[in-house]
Amino acid sequence: MIDTGLSGKVAVVTGANHGIGAATAVALATAGVDVLLTYLRGPAPPDPSDVYGRQRAADAADVLDAIGPLPGRAAVIEADLTDDGVATRIFDAAEAHLGPVSILVNNASGWVADTFTPDAVHRLGRPLTAVSPATIDRNLGVDARAGALLLAELARRHIARGARWGRVVGLTSGGPMGFPQEVSYGAAKAALENYVMAASTELAPYGITANIVHPPVTDTGWVTDEVRALVQDSNELHHVAEPAEVADVIAWLCSDAARLVTGCRLHLR
Repeated sequence: MIDTGLSGKVAVVTGANHGIGAATAVALATAGVDVLLTYLRGPAPPDPSDVYGRQRAADAADVLDAIGPLPGRAAVIEADLTDDGVATRIFDAAEAHLGPVSILVNNASGWVADTFTPDAVHRLGRPLTAVSPATIDRNLGVDARAGALLLAELARRHIARGARWGRVVGLTSGGPMGFPQEVSYGAAKAALENYVMAASTELAPYGITANIVHPPVTDTGWVTDEVRALVQDSNELHHVAEPAEVADVIAWLCSDAARLVTGCRLHLR
């Protein structure tokens, strides 16, 4: 087995009760990282066939079970990332249960699909709502504001204890032309990207790398036959990924093998 240099490190992975976050927590624990999983259960969907909704509404028990036999340990905290003071509470919990944090994976999303048009249905058949204070606050509150505050808390504690090794990975979506029909989500991800790029420069003298991963279409429970057909017919979308495939890239970015990689936006295809 290749030594990743990760054994004994401590990570915080947000949105880790399902999908890419859960797979990332497992991938890091496989490499010997002790992981604090954060999550927030959303309301259960009215349609029992909504796999994505049911996964978002679940706790992290299955992920804890998966990590149980692995080299890394796990702890869990349910937290609303839009709450004031939540970054301090998360890092206090990580230190109390696992030790000082050196890896932060900002994966959680407050995803709500919104639009500037009167359309009520997303192009993929999901409900769509008009841009409003609520949709803006939910998307930017989780993806951008919380991501930045967690990054700031990592940096503050890292510098205070004189640490020289750290990793930050953010998850993004959309692009420079925005994200039609998911406009606040796209704006929130763009803001998170900007925070991470700034951190890659500011925190480099302290041994912290910071990168962004843009996954391909990833089957976290929302991918339908219609979506697969769209990917197959697209010139830009090449692959429907499994969460574990994206998690492998995130774990690599956290490893010593990626020590020279920082300030990068990895657009996976």
